[in-house]
Amino acid sequence: MKLAPHLHRLGNDLVACYLIDTPEGITLIDAGMPGHWRDLRRELAALGKSLTDIRGLVLTHGDSDHIGFAERLRSRYGVPVFVHAADAARARTGDKPKTPAGPMRPGPTLTFFGYSLLKNALRTPRVGAVTEIGDGDVLDLPGAPVIVGMPGHSPGSVAVHVPQADAVFVGDALTTRHVLTGRTGPQAAPFTDDPAEALASLDRIAHLSASWVLPGHGAPWRASPAQVGETIRKS
Repeated sequence: MKLAPHLHRLGNDLVACYLIDTPEGITLIDAGMPGHWRDLRRELAALGKSLTDIRGLVLTHGDSDHIGFAERLRSRYGVPVFVHAADAARARTGDKPKTPAGPMRPGPTLTFFGYSLLKNALRTPRVGAVTEIGDGDVLDLPGAPVIVGMPGHSPGSVAVHVPQADAVFVGDALTTRHVLTGRTGPQAAPFTDDPAEALASLDRIAHLSASWVLPGHGAPWRASPAQVGETIRKS
């Protein structure tokens, strides 16, 4: 789905990842679940592009619902996968620590897990090799993504700022649709390793210039990053 010039979303409000289309090629932000491969192929076809136009995949963190088709893209098409050093092991071989899920409602919870099954989330392959990145890095990829460390949801959670797309991609640093309660609007995400650290990290994007704040779960948010911290704290 096209959101704006250069900017496309794959998936939906349950699980989303993103495509940045430029004349120099394509950069992907996150890889959803394995079944989002079909969404990727469909979006590329609509753009008149192919998998060979993808120059890199940047992960906002290493959790399983963000690395879905990463290994398929890497191993079959040679696309490099970038992830913060602190989440590299999680993306390659590790599992997410057990964290409190918080409140949940049966309907939305079942919807999320049903969608996960539909998208083959129980068979998510770990990423065989990654390129480690860090806070402040500017990647040599289409759109020149800038990495902003946002630890809390996981140690290596990052935001990815792409000025050409007028967007900052925040992964699970926040959500606009709680997958376990169905509550919509900007709020803290469930399954966060360190909630206090995650809340503090929201201030790290306040200085960025963007019209879109794009989470891994929930609707795209038209907002200035300067609004994010205050809005989430009031939620």
